Amino acid sequence: STIEFTGALHATIVKEVHLKNPSKSTLAYNAVLVGRDADDFSLPKGNTVTIPPARQGFITVEFTIRFLRPAEAVLILISTKVDGIDGATMTFSLKSEVKNIEPHGMVKCRSPCYEL
Repeated sequence: STIEFTGALHATIVKEVHLKNPSKSTLAYNAVLVGRDADDFSLPKGNTVTIPPARQGFITVEFTIRFLRPAEAVLILISTKVDGIDGATMTFSLKSEVKNIEPHGMVKCRSPCYEL
């Protein structure tokens, strides 16, 4: 599955990965970011999530678009044993795309075009 971060250059985009636990046991996951641009992505609310039985949990991923080229990374969710149960390891592809460029400000200046 791919999670796309699209927006303006220098914009910060926040996405949540929702996780469901259909089992009768508690599940816990550790999140890891790997790949070429993994340092540009962050997990602002921490890299662990515990999901009670028959409930939902989420991992928050944040990205600030710093370059015009697309950024790529992989989010890996690794299950840790709780109540003796292991969940499946999950991976998500993270990709960015710049949709527009907005100036931070404008500077007006006057200068002669040609001078002898």
